[in-house]
Amino acid sequence: MAEFAYEIKIPKERIAVLIGKSGEIKKKIENTLGVKLQVDSQEGDITIQGEDALQLYSGRDIVRAIGRGFNPETALLLLKPDYVFELIDVTRYVKENHLQRMKGRIIGKDGKARLVLEELTLSSICVYGKSIGIIGETENVGMAKRALESLLQGAPHAVVYKWLEKRRKEMKTRI
Repeated sequence: MAEFAYEIKIPKERIAVLIGKSGEIKKKIENTLGVKLQVDSQEGDITIQGEDALQLYSGRDIVRAIGRGFNPETALLLLKPDYVFELIDVTRYVKENHLQRMKGRIIGKDGKARLVLEELTLSSICVYGKSIGIIGETENVGMAKRALESLLQGAPHAVVYKWLEKRRKEMKTRI
């Protein structure tokens, strides 16, 4: 059987989170997915190897999510088949000198805006560095991504929240 591999670079300060206390997070990823993680703590390089391409892809997303600021418990939700990870590059929407302001716009005062977005989209949102990560069920992540992109493009919070509430009602009536 062919062996597949991915190489991922994550911030050095996130390596300890990926490994976990006594290596428990790393072991859990390896055992659950049947992959091997090789960690270069000096450079922040992670190599994921395995024989099953789908499991390898899931492992890659879990490592990327942890690297982009999610806690391991949230990142491990990606083991569920209907959960996905989406990453938004904030620098695509604003220049470097407006980055802090835009991150503040997404997070809100005392984290309130992010919390409201998470509740309305039933997904987890993490703002880290120059990116925003989203983990959740496929349809919810799509809604969250569209809402976040609207905020990054300057839409008022109230308009975005109203749109999300309308979408949630539509989803409930379909069920």
